[in-house]
Order: sequence, then C-alpha cells, then structure tokens
Amino acid sequence: PSAMPADRPDADRDPDPGADAARAGLARRVADRTATVAVVALGYVGLPLVRAFWSAGFNCLGVDTDPAKVRALARGENYLKHLGEDFVAKMSASDRFTATGDFDRLEDADAILVCVPTPLGPHHEPDLSYVEQTARDIGARLRPGRLVVLESTTYPGTTRDVMAPALAAAAAAAGRDDVRLHNNVWVAYSPEREDPGRRGTGPESIPKLVGGLDDAAGALAADLYRRAVDRVVPVRNAEVAEAAKLLENVYRAVNIALVNELKIILTKLGIDVWEVIDAAATKPFGFSAFYPGPGLGGHCIPIDPFYLAWKAREVGETTRFVELAGEVNTRMPAWVVQRTMLALNDRGRPVRGSRVLVVGVAYKPDVDDVRESPSFELITQLEALGAEVSFHDPHVPRLPRLRRHPGLAGRRSADLTDAALTESHAVLIATHHRAVDWPRVVRLAPLVIDTRGLTRGLAQNLDHVVRA
Repeated sequence: PSAMPADRPDADRDPDPGADAARAGLARRVADRTATVAVVALGYVGLPLVRAFWSAGFNCLGVDTDPAKVRALARGENYLKHLGEDFVAKMSASDRFTATGDFDRLEDADAILVCVPTPLGPHHEPDLSYVEQTARDIGARLRPGRLVVLESTTYPGTTRDVMAPALAAAAAAAGRDDVRLHNNVWVAYSPEREDPGRRGTGPESIPKLVGGLDDAAGALAADLYRRAVDRVVPVRNAEVAEAAKLLENVYRAVNIALVNELKIILTKLGIDVWEVIDAAATKPFGFSAFYPGPGLGGHCIPIDPFYLAWKAREVGETTRFVELAGEVNTRMPAWVVQRTMLALNDRGRPVRGSRVLVVGVAYKPDVDDVRESPSFELITQLEALGAEVSFHDPHVPRLPRLRRHPGLAGRRSADLTDAALTESHAVLIATHHRAVDWPRVVRLAPLVIDTRGLTRGLAQNLDHVVRA
C-alpha cells in the first residue's frame, strides 16, 4: 500500500472485515501484558528500552546483528557499563527475555521497536540504510495484528515515506498478502530520548512522544508505551514526533555553538567564558546555561542538525542558524589543536615530536560511549602535525571500530601513572570523568590544555594551564 498523507489518515484504507478484530486483539494483548515486545538493535537506546518493557511484565525479544552482544546477554553480562553490572542479569536469567540474532524470531512479536543507527553519509547526507534494511527484514516476517515503531532519530517523513513502504514491499515480496498497513498492521514513530550516564533517568522516567501514521497506529503505540513509561505524550502524527526530536537536538547544537564561539572571542579578550556563563546563569528566567568544549559528540547533536538541513533543501529552504552552528562546532577541535600547538611553541617545543596525552575519549563524562567523540579528531589532527599521541580513559580500555576514524581502532588506554603525566609535553583534558584525579593531573603535568574548565578553582599555581 502507498503511504498515506499525514492529514488524511483514512485516504487509502480499503475495507477489511478483519481489521477491527486485529486491532482489538492487539490492544487486548497489550492491556493484559501477554504481548511479546521485540526491540531491534540493543545499543545505548535499545538495551534500556527492552529492559523497561521486561520490567513492566512483558515477554521481550532482543534482536541484534552483533553476535558478541547476543552472547553477552545470554550470559547475563552487561556490555554498557554505565547502566550497572546487574542491569541485565535478572532479565537474561528470566523466561521472559531472549536475545537473538535470528530475525525469523520476529514472527513471534506483537510489537517491534526499531532502534537502529541513523548516521551521516560521507557528504553529511542522511544514511537510512539501517532503517531500510531493518524494515525489509521485519516486513518479510510481518503478520496481521502487529505494531511497528521506529525510534531512531531522523528527518520528518522517514516513517511514512521510507519505513512504511519498505515494510509493505517486503511483505508483498514474501507473499504475505494478508498484511495490510493501516488496516491490520500499524506503524508509528516514538523518538528515543536516552542520555547515557545521566543518573536517575531511564526510558521509564522520560516523557515519551508518540505519533502514528494514522490515529489507530498512534493510539496503539501510545497504549503500549503507557505500560512501561511513566508519561506518554501523544502527538498528531509521526511527522510531528520526528520534527520534535530534531528540534530538541538542534536547540542544543545551536546553543552549544553560541558558547563555543563566545569561548574563542572571550579567550582572546582575556575573559574566562566559564565564569561568564556562571554569572549569567544566576538570572532566574530567560537563560539556560550551556557549556563549551572541544567539539560535539554523541549520536544526536553532531548529526541531527544535518538531517534537518538536508530535508529543508528538499523543499527549497536553507537552515542558516543550523548550518552555521554545525560549522562552529565542527571547527572546535581545530581550534583546540591550534591552542595546543601555540602553547607548546611558547615553551620552545614544536608540536612535531611532542608527547601529548589526551585524557578522555568518551564523548561525555562517566560513560564508555565514544560515538562521534571529538577526541578522535583531536588525536588525528595532532598526529597529522607529527605529535606522538596517547590517550587515557578509565571507561574505555580499548577503542572499538570507529566509522570516521578506522585507523584508531584497537588502541589501548594508557595508565595514568606519574611518569605518564610528567613525561608528557602536554596533557589535553578532553572529557571530564569524575574517576580521574584532576588535581593530581594538574600538579604533575608540565602543560595542561583544559577544554572543559576543570582547572577553575584549583589552589595550585596554574601558569602551566591553557584554556582551550
């Protein structure tokens, strides 16, 4: 079936005498928690999500193409350390959860929640290949009375124009003529709002936006999420939910770009940008504090603005604020490298041959999440200038495969010994992990490049600290 216009949810619906019964049956299974909920892709979004539905009493199926994740879950081991060692132990030991790499098991699922990556292509264009392939995999196994929800961050229209047609085409190719989108199979969008490492929050406690391709899909998806999430916020359709997710992350990207640009200006004026932000934050209204850094990391903020910019060009518009923010944030690693190079030069050392220790490669503190981390750009640029670069991160003992920096894969974290600090020509603070003894780092390192404002308030003589 063709995708239906957002404002005409019944436009293409054909009469189907079994549609009402299929919808009622799914609603009943959700209400009494006998429905099986499958989550596809068990990463930073999918693993907490499947745990939330398991905790709510549902039978759960976790599907992932990575055999290592499937094996770890079968052993009850959690590979996302920031969630806690026992996060999956009880779930994996129960008879209500199965982890598998076999997509044929999706035939057993009543609701299928898709949490696959949505990266950028080589020219900053949306890469929906994971969404499209997963939709084909699901469509070939769809049966009537099922709900499919996309959670991956993307541009408005993806669920309707990409996900739904791929589901329908795959179902038709598999000979599943009884599958009829909008009649007995429903499709919706509910954006993930995970913030890895934020204490006291999980998918259960974060309000959940839900929008369907039609009213029935939206209502079924909202009813499902209400069983596992404290607050569900239904919106008119999938496009509203998709756009709201982009707005959330574009808002952060633009404001971070603002303080990053101010950091450059205020540094040249001899003013501490962190002190300025703290002063402004005393205003109880009209101001929200955002903080500068060495660049943007994580799956959402460095990527999502480009999804919006790409979609805007499709309708003949430009996103000037968004694209400018992207430019500012993208150039921050180069500015940090320049500050490092000048600081070494002031001490009579060329960057070529200098030993630089980067502390922190996770994109944010106290987690092992390295997606889109600016630390890798710092390492790459410094090495291109001839520096000998090592890194230390208490949460990342070994670098995984990296989409944009494949040559760094496999490198190991150096021990943060006294010798490692004193024998480095510069120590670059990239991520402010609480597990690091920062006063010790500042005391022992001959030169500190501080990109996070961590050295403020330390009692030591800070002549060897450079803010960047």
